[in-house]
Amino acid sequence: MDRWPSIPYAEWRETCASLHLWSQIIGKYRLAHTPWVNHSWHATLYVTPRGLTTGPVPDPGGLVTVSLDFCDHALVVEAGGGARATFPLRPMSVAEFFGLTKEAIRSIGGQPAIHGVPNEIADVVPFANDNAERPYDADAVRRFHKTLVNVSCLFQQFRTGFIGKVSPVHLFWGSFDLAVTRFSGRPAPMHPGGVPNLPDSVTREAYSHEVSSAGFWPGGSGAEDAMFYSYAYPAPSGFSERKVEPGEAWFDAALGEFLLPYEAVRQSKDPEQTLLLFLESTYRAAADTGNWPRSALECEPGRPRIPRRV
Repeated sequence: MDRWPSIPYAEWRETCASLHLWSQIIGKYRLAHTPWVNHSWHATLYVTPRGLTTGPVPDPGGLVTVSLDFCDHALVVEAGGGARATFPLRPMSVAEFFGLTKEAIRSIGGQPAIHGVPNEIADVVPFANDNAERPYDADAVRRFHKTLVNVSCLFQQFRTGFIGKVSPVHLFWGSFDLAVTRFSGRPAPMHPGGVPNLPDSVTREAYSHEVSSAGFWPGGSGAEDAMFYSYAYPAPSGFSERKVEPGEAWFDAALGEFLLPYEAVRQSKDPEQTLLLFLESTYRAAADTGNWPRSALECEPGRPRIPRRV
């Protein structure tokens, strides 16, 4: 099996769209019960060795975890005392998945308070009304999960070289991207908002401070294949003109961010080093053009069992 598997978006577009909506459903369950944390970090999903999870959700009935298991291809709901419910991931409508998920949460004593309309997608259909049968390509999902694991590990490593405020490595189910974000420590100008089907108050809180953010999309969202991205908010003067590495990366004016095709990373001689090169060079582009106090924010990359030097 390829360490960095092929995941051409066109071949599993419809399955990916299903996963996106399924991730929104379980993410909205976490959102409904978890106290707000800065930049919506309380609502995200996390990559695990088996798939994606909400992590422990403080449901009124006790802690509950909801996971998409991409090894056994099942949705799994677990609660304190060993309560567990599951159903198989297979071709089905979003409405069916929505109903089965709520039923599984109720069956273990949870309260499935899930807002019923997708976010950050134009022309949405409420989950309960989305009755079109959708495919489920289990092999594509398996390869996508392996990619998420690889990317999460590299993002975790990149995260360690920063002692300023930095986000967890987490998946935003609204836009369906795995991301990690560094902060300069300074407030940002108010974001204009305008994200489809997302309250402007949420967007403005998310971008309340200056950021350099990097992430990974499986495809869609203006990039019609799997892509790594990196952007700055607010974008400093000269940011888009900066030279970044590797050579396959470019600045996309329509999206307002640097892009690097996943396939360029996968086929490089050293995919891990190639991705880290992109993360570091695009961060430097944001920090240098934005006049970040880099010496006060950066440190040597972390290594196991070795404390950071002070």
